[in-house]
Amino acid sequence: MPFIHEDFLLGTKTARRLYHKFAESEPIFDYHCHLSPGDVARNRQFNNLFEIWLEGDHYKWRAMRSNGVPEKFCTGDAPAYDKFLAWAKTVPRTLRNPLYHWTHLELKRYFGISELLDEKSAKKIWDKAGEQLAKPAWTTQGILKKFKVKVVCTTDDPVDTLSEHREFARSGHPAKMLPAFRPDNALVVHAPAQFNRWIERLAAASNVDINSFGAFLTALKKRHDFFHSQGCRLSDHGMNHCYADFCPEKTAAAIFDKARRGEAASPEEQAQFASHMMLLFGLLDAKRGWVKQLHLGALRNNNTRLAKRLGADKGFDSIGDWPQAKSLAAYLDRLDSENALPKTIIYNNNPVDNYVFASMIGNFQDGSVPGKIQFGSAWWFLDQKEGMEWQMNALSNLGLLSRFVGMVTDSRSFMSYPRHEYFRRTLCNLIGREVENGELPADDGLVGGLIRDICYENARAYFGFAGL
Repeated sequence: MPFIHEDFLLGTKTARRLYHKFAESEPIFDYHCHLSPGDVARNRQFNNLFEIWLEGDHYKWRAMRSNGVPEKFCTGDAPAYDKFLAWAKTVPRTLRNPLYHWTHLELKRYFGISELLDEKSAKKIWDKAGEQLAKPAWTTQGILKKFKVKVVCTTDDPVDTLSEHREFARSGHPAKMLPAFRPDNALVVHAPAQFNRWIERLAAASNVDINSFGAFLTALKKRHDFFHSQGCRLSDHGMNHCYADFCPEKTAAAIFDKARRGEAASPEEQAQFASHMMLLFGLLDAKRGWVKQLHLGALRNNNTRLAKRLGADKGFDSIGDWPQAKSLAAYLDRLDSENALPKTIIYNNNPVDNYVFASMIGNFQDGSVPGKIQFGSAWWFLDQKEGMEWQMNALSNLGLLSRFVGMVTDSRSFMSYPRHEYFRRTLCNLIGREVENGELPADDGLVGGLIRDICYENARAYFGFAGL
């Protein structure tokens, strides 16, 4: 039997039945990812396994570095095949890392390759995959069709033109590609050079002369309106923790003016400014009926030497340990007290805080929407079998797993769609085991409905995108 077989990860008869009957055939609603909209719009054809698989994958780079692979084979200028070979040599060393599962699941689902990847099999697998990548079915748009992706939501800066989203919408492809509004750069008053470079781009995109804090807010509102006109219905924020050092507008304006003069805001000032801006973003989202996403708890760019040399998102991030509960509660409560708390998904990056997040969402459910405040899918360092089970167990114990909107790829790689399968197998294995233990009813109508809802239906209903 090959390593990746039809009952992979499904440890009981019930788990196997639940997966094959209720989960396997469901379409994909990928409401958060980092795919390139340009690659989708232009229907990119990948030349080789490096381009589609290794080009921007910092998960693999971290493993390769841990295996003693020099940087030139990760982010450097080594030839494409040499980089792939370095990865192939690393794969046998990833046993018990989720990369071992993902690697072979992806090779199986994309190319029908069951052979284990290592140094000896590398050339054969490279050639076989390369032959298939040359076919029309394996362009970016072909991949979306193959994996029955109904929706893909990208991550986009407010200054982005979204021209590629419009181009894809004209293509007639059955999938929707929609933007998500991510204004993280609006908060970086502690880094005035970066902030002011971005302000100039915002001024150009909004056609607003940003000569005051008021003009800054006008420009952001115009971009929010523009994103809405292009089908955007989600915002997204990547933060260490929520900000809840609320201040009057005049204080935020003074901090803005200071940053515009090139003076760095102090940590206290940055927290005040970010708190003020996050309230405004919440008000905008609520007014438009958007879903707000909060990605919390990542400690980024820890290796300053390599981060300066190679840039962000190169694999030098880890789990952070900030206190989350008090500021998260204060932020949600402030929006709720103004009747301006939008539907919100909160993603956690530290397993210590799973029960904090799972209990917090119950404070702000208001009966208007099932699962209005969501404990998001296991994120980043937790989006593996154990982390997924931790997240689902916390949500089950303190909330309603049955209203969970399910998995996202959160990936830059077009080889990542089997992560939805991985999640679904993990879900069915968890539920199937409890059915066989007598902890849940052996009722396919009840339990199977739960599985289908989590795989697709809950997200479809929650986001409410037209035409789905």
